[in-house]
Amino acid sequence: MTSNTRNRSTSSGDSSAGLEQPCRVVVALGGNAITRPGDDGSVGQDYVNLTQSLDSVIYLVERGYQVVLTHGNGPQVGNQMIRVELARGQAPDLPLDLVVADLQGGLGYMIERVLRNRLLSRGLEQPVCALLSLVEVNKDDPAFENPTKFVGPFFQETEVAALEEKRGWIMRKDTGRGWRRVVPSPDPIAVVERNLISTLINSGALVIVTGGGGIPVARSEDGQLEGVEAVIDKDLASAIIAREIGAEELYILTAVEQVVLNYGTDMERPLSSLSVAEARDHMAAGQFPAGSMGPKIEAACRFVEHGGRRALITDILTLEQALQGTTGTWIHP
Repeated sequence: MTSNTRNRSTSSGDSSAGLEQPCRVVVALGGNAITRPGDDGSVGQDYVNLTQSLDSVIYLVERGYQVVLTHGNGPQVGNQMIRVELARGQAPDLPLDLVVADLQGGLGYMIERVLRNRLLSRGLEQPVCALLSLVEVNKDDPAFENPTKFVGPFFQETEVAALEEKRGWIMRKDTGRGWRRVVPSPDPIAVVERNLISTLINSGALVIVTGGGGIPVARSEDGQLEGVEAVIDKDLASAIIAREIGAEELYILTAVEQVVLNYGTDMERPLSSLSVAEARDHMAAGQFPAGSMGPKIEAACRFVEHGGRRALITDILTLEQALQGTTGTWIHP
């Protein structure tokens, strides 16, 4: 793994103060960094949320970290697919890879703009670059035969048969909410622009990449890239890019301060630290569901197993406290 550390001063409250600190980190922002539950989803509200959510990134830049930023796009994908549905018959349909690409560009612009303005207001001269990122998957991934990822708007059960017949969709019941389209969520293999991303990082830029898990592509038999109808998990994609650029640490920022065992029961127990072996044992026991904490734990484990120093899971608004050792859950070898 590429080593890229330097000495930098830290506060006495930092859990590793006085030691040589990691300077290359990947920060994976959850979807609630942009649109939070209960929000109207307007652009204005998204900017308000981003201004607050990106405090943690500013904190890292001020302390000398070299930051690569990734982000989710779950709520925005749903809104975009509603637009596609409403425009049916009046504008051409958009394939899912192009929907992800459109959102990656739009959200990347919003994040870059907010970051540039925040950095300027703090007197920090830090270049920022949002880069469209293609993430390669295996065209023979079993996920293509078993779509599980819910996308797009909700439909009534009476509409399901017609949607499956006319559009070739696979529909599943999203418990308690209605019927939705499901698409494959294959494992990410590699980020196509990884060498370019490393060049940008080495030039001093804060790079925003693999938004929404990356634009899903697969190789044809002659090596050509082809877009695929899929959605890649953004945390798994973040682990891939962290490994490929030689990041020392991976920070997965979500809607909870710590990982807990027995979630939602009277036996809840927050965890401040987990070894990879312990995390995998808990996953095997069904502690971390596939639709919520499971992918985050899996991404953290993969990153550490492939040479990462450690991974952190915590709330978007509590990264500073987690780095000081007062909250968060660390995954270590």
